[in-house]
Amino acid sequence: MGVVEGIFQLLGSLGLFLYGMKVMSDGLQKSSGDRLQKTLRFMTKNRFAGVATGIGVTSVIQSSSATTVMVVSFVSAGMLSLTQSIGVIMGANIGTTVTAWIVSLFGFKMKITALALPAIGLALPLIFIKKFRKETFGEFLIGFGILFLGLYYLKECMPAVDGDSQAIKDFVASITGGGLISRLAFVCFGMVLTVIVQSSSATVAITQTMAFQGWLDFESAVSIVLGENIGTTITAQIASVGCSLDAKRAAMVHTMFNVFGVVWVVSIFPIFVKVVDSLYPGSRSLLGEATSDNVNITAGIALFHTLFNVTNTFILIWFVTPFERLIRHMLPGRRIRTDDGVYRLRYFSASLQDTPDMSIVRARQEVQKMAAIVENMFTKFITLFYSREIDIEKDVKEFAKNEEFTDQMQSEISRFLGECSRYNLSTSNMTSVAILVRVIDELESIADSCYHLVLLEQKCREKKFMYHTEALEATRPYTNLIREFLSLIARYLDSSMSQYELDEAKKMEDQINNYRNLLKRAARKRIEEGGSVSGEILFIDELQQMEHIGDFAFNIARALSGVGIYPVR
Repeated sequence: MGVVEGIFQLLGSLGLFLYGMKVMSDGLQKSSGDRLQKTLRFMTKNRFAGVATGIGVTSVIQSSSATTVMVVSFVSAGMLSLTQSIGVIMGANIGTTVTAWIVSLFGFKMKITALALPAIGLALPLIFIKKFRKETFGEFLIGFGILFLGLYYLKECMPAVDGDSQAIKDFVASITGGGLISRLAFVCFGMVLTVIVQSSSATVAITQTMAFQGWLDFESAVSIVLGENIGTTITAQIASVGCSLDAKRAAMVHTMFNVFGVVWVVSIFPIFVKVVDSLYPGSRSLLGEATSDNVNITAGIALFHTLFNVTNTFILIWFVTPFERLIRHMLPGRRIRTDDGVYRLRYFSASLQDTPDMSIVRARQEVQKMAAIVENMFTKFITLFYSREIDIEKDVKEFAKNEEFTDQMQSEISRFLGECSRYNLSTSNMTSVAILVRVIDELESIADSCYHLVLLEQKCREKKFMYHTEALEATRPYTNLIREFLSLIARYLDSSMSQYELDEAKKMEDQINNYRNLLKRAARKRIEEGGSVSGEILFIDELQQMEHIGDFAFNIARALSGVGIYPVR
């Protein structure tokens, strides 16, 4: 009964630790979601920027698996190339080592409850008293406290190997002194443990606790850490199932990067361990037997974990291109291009649940693609409007296809944003979701107007109505202004509009309305002077549809400035 009770206490302690880590991570994400998004955009510059991005993002969300799964989803969506993803994945492996240092520095060198309980006590008023507007920081403190309470109970529930436990000491010695075979066995154990727990940060903390209590010597503990680095890659492999070929390759990058590192470290294991020992002052017990009062071994494990990932990254960062060729050779094939006119936007529940704020980056990218489509539609219409010699029949079919495609984009992006809003988002990102929902509604309306315009132009040509040269020339400032308006809002889709910029947008809309009124009066005058009634009515209808585009563009400007948005919950 005692054994069963001890097992459940260990499982409960581990659950408390994992839950605390998740709550702390969610609080950090919500309090720094905007900065995380800017960091993520930085990763497309070069391999070193990618590494820096991986380190920064994973240091905050404390899960290399979550970062890698997110990268896999971005590669699948075409937002990242395979080459760009390699640097981010390398950096993610370094960023995830932060937890081991936190556990080592705070979890074993001071009384944990002296930190945990005050943190929870301080968090409660921040969460429940809304006027402080510090709910996300309070959530971080709650997670911090729960995490260290879990670590405290984990230490208490795991019995220490001391002088009175000779039988246990003999057992530990028998499994930790087997040389290469024992080392590989511990690597496999670490890999399996991480696959089960689905968090390398948590399994490293478990390993540190076992070493602290004397169950593991340093060499066995860091062997388990090596296995944990392989086990953490399984999540991305699972997430890549059913995805694009490049997404599968990105997941394979994570696996092969860590496997390569483990192979070369195991091959020079004694040397690498001595290097770690020499870098950590006062760590005389690292290479000897661990004792229950030895806190140096936990810091040594954290140092080994960091040095392993930093060194592995430093070696491979210079061989990104050959490494990419290796991955393509392992997973050969051509990327299948599905040009069937159907828009698909996949979301990955694993990455979304762990990094919900980061998913807004992907949604924003898709909205920018939609804006580019409608801007191109209007530009194409202007070409047709002023060039009657161009055959319009093929273009009508293309416009119909694009109009249907934007309808699908509106539906799919709205669904994706709805999925995002189900999880804990920061206040700023909840506002971003509302803004993006409004923007895609207006973009879809612009696409509808462009399609109606080309249908009106087709009807005009069927009736063989020819606009007067002077009338066409008079519309150029009007169409140019609308095109400039569409370009203006496209530039701000990745940010927001100030009140000054909104006022400028309002001036553009007023100018569009004034141009429409002038052109309509000119058309009516031509009718009074004997012009074609049906032709001029078609001309007025086209002017009206163009003015609608200006209205929709101004609605987007209002949304981007925070005016006229609506909640999605």
